[in-house]
Amino acid sequence: MNLKVTSDWSLFKPIILISPFFFWGTAMVAMKSVIPQTTPLFMAGVRIFPAGLLILLVALMLGKFQPISRRGWLWICFFALIDGCCFQGFIGEGLMRTGAGLGSVMIDSQPLAVAIMSRWLFKEVIGFWGWLGLLTGIVGISLIGLPDEWILRGLQGDFTGFNWSWNGLFDNGEWLMLLASLSMAGGTIMIPFVCRHVDAVVATGWHLVIGGLVLFLFSFQYEANQWINLDLNSWLLLSYATIFGSAIAYGVFFFLASKGNLTSLSALTFLTPVFALTFGNLLLEEKLSDLQWQGVWLTLVSIYLINQREKISKFMFRENLYIFWQKLKQIQILNKE
Repeated sequence: MNLKVTSDWSLFKPIILISPFFFWGTAMVAMKSVIPQTTPLFMAGVRIFPAGLLILLVALMLGKFQPISRRGWLWICFFALIDGCCFQGFIGEGLMRTGAGLGSVMIDSQPLAVAIMSRWLFKEVIGFWGWLGLLTGIVGISLIGLPDEWILRGLQGDFTGFNWSWNGLFDNGEWLMLLASLSMAGGTIMIPFVCRHVDAVVATGWHLVIGGLVLFLFSFQYEANQWINLDLNSWLLLSYATIFGSAIAYGVFFFLASKGNLTSLSALTFLTPVFALTFGNLLLEEKLSDLQWQGVWLTLVSIYLINQREKISKFMFRENLYIFWQKLKQIQILNKE
């Protein structure tokens, strides 16, 4: 019986690890489908506020509720501001200006930022392959986010005619998604600090509830006609993004993040844009330019290098040691002759 349980767990463990990224990727496609019928901040609030209530209900059923100190509430509020309000707000605004697949690639470049911050805060080793991954990611993100015209002119040595403005930057969907990525990276880095004072599941629920309330306040202040055009299909898509793309995905991800290596776990997010690009192409017929596709693949390669940097280093060390040993044996054979 124990062997069967162990076997079943070994079968489901990869599925559990991958599930948040599948739900996030497909939730991006669902939200992109809904955005023409609603407003971005309202959609972001609807996505996370009910999800937070569901997570808190589960935490209550599991008996995880404990008194929270003032410091714990401060961490939760800070967590809600960065990972709840800013992250989801930038996603909503970015989806109005870019595709679900491309936006997902920009968001899930956050392991690059997580790796740097984890190196500084937690002394996690990046190493040669990690730094190579970071540099590759910067190139990939640049190919995705910068206008093709700028890149082509730059390669030809023509740096004139670049129309730069901060207003134009914030109207660019890819860069809004990059800001969402940085917000998520900041939230990921906060998890160990938050979990010192609050249970991971409880903190996840409260930060979604508080972040959702802030998004609703901004929506009611600056947006109008948030739900008038929403039909049954739109509400079903929002429900999917709420239940699967937020409640389940957030709960599983932050629970795993509280238990393991932040850089390696967050680097699994390279699966999210794969799912988003696949379903965005199939369901929304989203198209990317050739330069953007090259940027997508470079970004995915960079995240793989960061995630597998330790294994690659060990493999290269063994290969070099094997080559050295073979040469040493050849030298010994020549000396005997």
